[in-house]
Amino acid sequence: MSMDDRHESRVLLGELTSTDASRRIAAGAILLLPLGSQEDQGPHIPMGDHRCAERIAAMIAQAAIRAGIDCLVVPALPFGGRDFFGSRPGGIALTQETLRAVLRDMFGCLLPHGATRMIVINGHGGNAQAIHDVTQEILLRQGVLVPNLQIWRIAAGLLPAILGADMAFRAQGHGADPLASVAMHLFPDLIRPGTMPHGPAPARDVFGLRAGNFGTGHLETDLGAVEIALPLEIGDSAVSGDPTLSSAGTGAALTGQLVAIGVALIATLTARGWGASSPAAPARQGSSAP
Repeated sequence: MSMDDRHESRVLLGELTSTDASRRIAAGAILLLPLGSQEDQGPHIPMGDHRCAERIAAMIAQAAIRAGIDCLVVPALPFGGRDFFGSRPGGIALTQETLRAVLRDMFGCLLPHGATRMIVINGHGGNAQAIHDVTQEILLRQGVLVPNLQIWRIAAGLLPAILGADMAFRAQGHGADPLASVAMHLFPDLIRPGTMPHGPAPARDVFGLRAGNFGTGHLETDLGAVEIALPLEIGDSAVSGDPTLSSAGTGAALTGQLVAIGVALIATLTARGWGASSPAAPARQGSSAP
């Protein structure tokens, strides 16, 4: 392989010169925008889960290139939108207002240069609303459709077929699956198995409500338990599943399936002429940023 061929096969935008990036974007290269967070994942998993989103995005891009579709990965945004995970030591979160502003600026730098084929690879639930708000603005104002591949939501749906329904239910949660298994597969040297909690943290009592870690409480009634939304951050433990049920093998299966789904999304959109004005939106009114 020549030096030029090696440059052509690179997928990380940060490794390209501006000349190479300009040429590939002008030729229709798809841009993947990985987003994640820097937050407490428990004592056994590194805080930077944005590394998983970036690695999965790179694997999708490499597989897309092998399938004949050029694809590039924008540097990951490492800080996620603040939701249930407040400022723990080492954690860095953006307010939802700031995250929307950052996303607008990111897209605003890419759109004027013809980057109309972009997909968000989102690895943090607290990013979802901001992504929706900003990409909807882009669709309505410029007619550019930017899908959001929410990798952990998709992975949670894949777990029962891999682990079985009962084990998948017990394994899922913050600090556990699906992220724990994927991190074990992608970054085994960063996992601390000796500190792994055995099972989720006990539920907190908040004025008689059994509170979970994701802004919910459960009210026990004669009709059964009713879920109540509560504006709570996590308690003393960030772990709400059983990470002892996680494994690198499960992570390998999940990662492979996520990559296959990402490539299938790219192929489907490309085959239908994605990149022109969307039929679901008004015609574009210029190429200015939203």
